[in-house]
Amino acid sequence: MKTYLGTLIVVLLIVSCAPVRYEGRPAGKTMVASWYGEKFHGRPTASGEIFNMYDFTAAHKSLPFGTRLRIINPVNSRSVVVKINDRGPFVRGRDIDLSYAAARKIGIIRRGTSRVYVDYLGRDNSFVRPVKYISDRGPFTVQVASFRDISNAFRLKSILEHSYSDVYIMRIWIRGERFYRIRVGRSLGRLQVERLAGKLSGEGYGVMIMGY
Repeated sequence: MKTYLGTLIVVLLIVSCAPVRYEGRPAGKTMVASWYGEKFHGRPTASGEIFNMYDFTAAHKSLPFGTRLRIINPVNSRSVVVKINDRGPFVRGRDIDLSYAAARKIGIIRRGTSRVYVDYLGRDNSFVRPVKYISDRGPFTVQVASFRDISNAFRLKSILEHSYSDVYIMRIWIRGERFYRIRVGRSLGRLQVERLAGKLSGEGYGVMIMGY
C-alpha cells in the first residue's frame, strides 16, 4: 500500500504540474465586463488570494486561476492586463468581473458594464498546485479550503456549487479554534476522487484528498 501511495503521489504531482490546456482560450473574443470593489475588498477570493480592489485582477466562471488577459475597451482603446484569481460573475449576460482598479483604467466605472475585447496572454504557473493525498484508505472526499470565518466558507461553497455537486461545509475544532472546511464529494471511490481532485487542481484550487 505504501508503494502504491508513493507512486500515486508522484503521478498526481506530474499531472497537476503539467501545463493545463484550455480549448476555449478567449483570444480576440468579445465579452461583457462588469466590476466589483469595496464590498469584497480584503476578503478571500475563490483562489485563496485576498481581494484587493486596487490590483489588476478579475473573476471568470471557468478560466483557471493565474490566467492573464489583456482587456481592451473598444470605445476609448484603453487596455489593462489582469490576472484571474476569482470566480464570477454569476449574473446572466455578464462574462468577466474586473477589479475596481482594472475597470477604472479602461473607463467603465460609470457605465457599470461594457463590451470589451479580450486577448489571452498565458498563465502564471504559481497557480498550478499539486494534489495532496492525506489518506490512502477510502471512501474519500476532496478538501478545497479551510476558513475561520463562516461567511467566507459559505461564499466559496456557493461559488463551487455553480460547477460541482455535493459541496458541503465540515465544522471542526482545533485547539479551541473553530474552522469551516469546504469539501466536495462524499464516500467517493479512488478513481472518482482522483478525477475530481485533478479537475479542481487544474482550475488552480489547492486540494487535498482525504478519508470521508
